[in-house]
Amino acid sequence: QVQLVESGGGLVQAGGSLRLSCTASGMIVSIKAMGWYRQAPGKLRELVADITSSGATNYADSVKARFTISRDNAKNTVYLQMNSLKPDDTAVYYCSVDVLTGPVIPYSAQSWGQGTQVTVSS
Repeated sequence: QVQLVESGGGLVQAGGSLRLSCTASGMIVSIKAMGWYRQAPGKLRELVADITSSGATNYADSVKARFTISRDNAKNTVYLQMNSLKPDDTAVYYCSVDVLTGPVIPYSAQSWGQGTQVTVSS
């Protein structure tokens, strides 16, 4: 019922930057929060950053001062600006949305994007 389309992943050298985008579409009544997670090989999926409908943001300690999350409510889009990238930032990055959906009686649901690979070389 809700689809997420991600873009912006790729290969970058250490110290470089990437900007990830994620747009939600479908049966959306309202979006409560959007965020980014990542999962490296052999490791658990972890929260990178999220942003609520009120604009409050949250970051993992490992990315504070380097990553910035933002949103465009009119476009149902969330962005992740990643600066000063490090090799240990290498992971598959997943967009997630906490949305109120449903055709008759709205209900809360969480949807996930397909994931986009970010690789940072030394």
